Amino acid sequence: MATSNVSTFLQNIGQGVKPNMFSVDINFPSALKELAADAVNLSEVELSTLMCKSAALPGSNLGVIEVPFRGRTVKIAGDRTFDTWSATFFNDKDFKLRSFFEFWANQINTHEGNTSPLFKPSTQGTDGYMASLYVTQLEKDASASGVALRTYELVHSFPTNVSQIDLAYDSNDQVEEFTVEWQYSYFRAGNGLSTSAAGSSVSGRVGNNKEVG
Repeated sequence: MATSNVSTFLQNIGQGVKPNMFSVDINFPSALKELAADAVNLSEVELSTLMCKSAALPGSNLGVIEVPFRGRTVKIAGDRTFDTWSATFFNDKDFKLRSFFEFWANQINTHEGNTSPLFKPSTQGTDGYMASLYVTQLEKDASASGVALRTYELVHSFPTNVSQIDLAYDSNDQVEEFTVEWQYSYFRAGNGLSTSAAGSSVSGRVGNNKEVG
């Protein structure tokens, strides 16, 4: 039974979950780091977390099979699909982050040569082009980074689009930004996880919580 009691409502919603409290961490492929050693300053890869302007908690869709039966349509659960995931980043002053995303995509399929230096999808070997992405919903508290409420691991991710950056004489009082789109196979989710997902700390702990994926 629904209640209109304000105190009960406040006890459940608390301070509310704020969409501007989030963290995005990208566990870049190890093979990519080796190839990029001379092309990109790897010390700046952490910019992916700092420069992320917006992202989204991932969603999924369950297909429906419609079977006609004696004038009615019976609906049966079908296969699950996962939407493309995207994040928008501010362009840092040296183009380091954008350059790295461009380099990643180019190693999957090069622009001119039409070759695939990172030719295997496996994330376990040294030549794979896939990696895990982590997006964490945070709650503002007394800590500097905020407490993690829920973390989503996007498994077997790889970029498929690095958007253009629009230039114009009348674009005043703005900072350049661009969007990167990823494909991934599925996601895992857990509550109350650490946000230090750039390494293996979250990857090893997602499965220990209530999991979706």
